[in-house]
Amino acid sequence: MLCDMNKNEVADELQTEVCIIGAGVAGQTLAMRLTQLGRKVLLIESGGTEYKSATQSLSDGDVSGEPYYELITSRLRLFGGTAAIWGGRCAELDEIDFEKREYVPHSGWPIDKAELQPYYQRAYDILGIKEPDAKPKLEQAAQTEPGFHPETLDVGYWRFDENGERFTNTSRGNLSDVKILLNATLTELDVSEAGKVNSVTVSGRSGQTSKVIADEFVLAAGAIETIRLLMAAVPSRPNGLGNANDLLGRYFMEHPHARGGEIVSDKLATTLRALPRMKRSRGNRYAAYVRLSEAEQREQGVLNTALSLAPRRHEGRSPELVRSLKEKLKHDLPSTRFWRTSYKSLKGLSTRAREQLDPWASVWAVKQSGSKRGLYAVIRAEQAPNAASRIVLSERKDRYGVPFADLDWRFTDLDKQSVKALMLTLKSEYERLGWGDVRLAEWLNDVSKSWSFDPLISSHPIGGYHHMGGTRMASDASTGVVDENCRLFESPNLYIASSSVFPTSGWANPTLTIIALAERLADHIHSKVA
Repeated sequence: MLCDMNKNEVADELQTEVCIIGAGVAGQTLAMRLTQLGRKVLLIESGGTEYKSATQSLSDGDVSGEPYYELITSRLRLFGGTAAIWGGRCAELDEIDFEKREYVPHSGWPIDKAELQPYYQRAYDILGIKEPDAKPKLEQAAQTEPGFHPETLDVGYWRFDENGERFTNTSRGNLSDVKILLNATLTELDVSEAGKVNSVTVSGRSGQTSKVIADEFVLAAGAIETIRLLMAAVPSRPNGLGNANDLLGRYFMEHPHARGGEIVSDKLATTLRALPRMKRSRGNRYAAYVRLSEAEQREQGVLNTALSLAPRRHEGRSPELVRSLKEKLKHDLPSTRFWRTSYKSLKGLSTRAREQLDPWASVWAVKQSGSKRGLYAVIRAEQAPNAASRIVLSERKDRYGVPFADLDWRFTDLDKQSVKALMLTLKSEYERLGWGDVRLAEWLNDVSKSWSFDPLISSHPIGGYHHMGGTRMASDASTGVVDENCRLFESPNLYIASSSVFPTSGWANPTLTIIALAERLADHIHSKVA
């Protein structure tokens, strides 16, 4: 059931069992599962079913640390959230990501991967992905065994959700049984002295407001917005709800991207057959990645960073015209359904061609480009949790008087060291196999650079738009903001469904884990109110 505040379809006061703020991946997953379990749910979304620039302006903000995307473009405010432009890459966090690593300060989750594994299976079911073995048969997915020492390098595969509008569909699954309130922006949380959320106030663009009373509340508005609301929308807590130990907003992480180095080889086809950019096997689409084995990570004391291989223009060259047009279509035009569909259609044609023509198309792209292009390692890095990397509040405010977010993004030496360790190990393995040379990117040996962003290495040159940390999960309030069940330590009935609860980021795209955690949270809330 859809209601719209912009159409005056909402009463001044609403009551429900569970109120979920944010109708992106986490919010929808949570709402659908709780409704299936018989709970009465109200799902609130700041945007509508279509992109509107006036609504998107509420996602504005400032960047005061390392260079980053403009916050107004870094996530979408509509039903489905940023999943409306998600590329569909799915990967699980690895076992080591959950562990306490002595060489990674502030690492360790209060749960292990075994706890989350059954919920990963649910996530695959939700996305319609046929879960194969952890490593698909190489004769089908890659045609050639990589041959790397498994004790040194691990080869894995992204799987893809190919339904690009899955989360913008308001009639998907049992969503028709969920009461959904659109164009309703959370502007205030009424919180008791003991931390209990009594109600929340949502506002429409024309000034109308409604109070929502519920037994349980869940913030599922994405990491940046969730942190901002906890900091700025709780009048009874001027320093923020969940901030008693000055941890709210801290430990913000991304998956920073970079040029790792060039693969110089007369066996490019062998390399790309072993590490395919795009292949289809048993109904699933795959792309290969390489990371240090968990044993090697421990041995070298580095992070769980990954890389993939792709033809790219050499550093400093002008971008290709077709690529520039495609990126302009994706990033510079409004994310309306028409433009999203246009971009995804163009990308889909490219993907299907690559599935059929690679590795030979990629080999040709390198060899026929003269001195313009080479085969490069595209880095998708784990970032170490860092208390100085954080979300704070801007001096600027939105139209409801709520301060915008200010991202102060920071790196540590370990972030860069981990990339260099991966590249040196890859170089060693290439030499052992006789595949050629791996020439490390110059920035890895430049002590003056903490990182190097390269607009030619990825369609997302800075990072994956993966906002993690800020309300980190922990065993106690001295080290985190939420407990192992994603409940705020400072509140008996407020939960977080977001990658903001990640204590560490791993290298894997966070969406699959967000869905798994939302499924797990739904079961917990149901058991609590049953």
